[in-house]
Amino acid sequence: MTRILVVDDEPQILRALRINLRARGYDVDVAGTGTAALKAAGSHPPDLVVLDLGLPDLDGVDVIRGLRGWTAVPIIVLSGRAGSDDMVTALDAGADDYVTKPFGVDELLARIRAVTRRHTTGADPASRIAQLGRHTVDLATHTVVRDDGIEIKLTPTQWAVLETLLRNPGKLISQRQLLHDVWGPGYETETGYLRQYLAQLRRRLEADPARPRHLITEPGMGYRYQP
Repeated sequence: MTRILVVDDEPQILRALRINLRARGYDVDVAGTGTAALKAAGSHPPDLVVLDLGLPDLDGVDVIRGLRGWTAVPIIVLSGRAGSDDMVTALDAGADDYVTKPFGVDELLARIRAVTRRHTTGADPASRIAQLGRHTVDLATHTVVRDDGIEIKLTPTQWAVLETLLRNPGKLISQRQLLHDVWGPGYETETGYLRQYLAQLRRRLEADPARPRHLITEPGMGYRYQP
């Protein structure tokens, strides 16, 4: 049974999520502070963490960093902070996804299922085959082949952007992280680079570049590869 640790200082949210998650077969632990969350995670390691940022003792970002010091457990931030800076900071600290309050339980459950699938596939990222519409992407050989056998040539930078997204299916990758990973330190504010290269990739790989289905922009936050 999947164990979920829910961390929030609002008792009504803890109660509602505990009831809804248990009704769907999850094992649920709850914590009302960052300190209690870190202690609970150490005593009974969860399979997934749902974490509020506005905690009374520790900032949620510090809890993320504390968890990331020893575990890769998926973390979904659930927060009333809707600013893009807060989202980017949480994602850069190691969060896997970000949901703003007020939220729909069905949306949160869908995010939980998506994150859980990503972390339980057991696939070897070095040899993974990714599907992007009509295109099959071989992450080991760095090749992109259309379903009619035509190979799509990409520049090294186009490939680096695409590979970063494809190695994290469904995960929101912040603009800052993507710029750092592809272009290196010092380029974290050059968001125009990303717009340019994502537009190029969509023209090559999306059936309708104006309405992409797989290379998705999350306004103000970053980008996501949707299989």
